[in-house]
Amino acid sequence: MALPLSVAALVAGLVVSAPSPEGAGNLVLRVAADCSAAAAQVVEQTGGQLLSVQPVGDSCIITVLVSGNGQRPRKVTVKVPM
Repeated sequence: MALPLSVAALVAGLVVSAPSPEGAGNLVLRVAADCSAAAAQVVEQTGGQLLSVQPVGDSCIITVLVSGNGQRPRKVTVKVPM
């Protein structure tokens, strides 16, 4: 009997301590919106293909794949302030 009771207590603790999905979604959307404009600008300037976007502090680290004429594509990483 002790085992099911401890499992139930653990599950109840996880449910109570779980972060609110509404709050987390707002934070993710706000950061994505801040970096999306910077990412679009870098892609437009380089003519490359977006590989990744990472918010770091008050900047966005944007990596694009830029193809050359008859050459191997190269990765270009740009740090843009938000």
